[in-house]
Amino acid sequence: MSIWGLVQLGLSTVIFLLAATAAKQWGLAPSVGKLVWTLVLYTIGNLIMLRLIREYGMSISLSLSAVIQLVAVNVIALAVYGEKLNAMQGAGVLLAIASVALITLGPYVQGR
Repeated sequence: MSIWGLVQLGLSTVIFLLAATAAKQWGLAPSVGKLVWTLVLYTIGNLIMLRLIREYGMSISLSLSAVIQLVAVNVIALAVYGEKLNAMQGAGVLLAIASVALITLGPYVQGR
């Protein structure tokens, strides 16, 4: 992935994190404005992802985005909102990270 691709991936991640935070705020105190803001942010993030999918393919773009968002959203949920993961949920997060790493890096390790 090129530098520009990584910048786009980072930008989409930031936008998705803002959208997730907006969704959490909507969940705590629902309002139409919060709902619209959440939908706008998710739409912008997905438009960036569509560009990445066209340029780098669906498997790489969505796999990288998924693992980055998984880690980042959990950091925000745990650090900012004080949410907790039990041992089984923590293991699930670690396995998800490992699975996406294998999917993403597998072809490069095998020399394809």
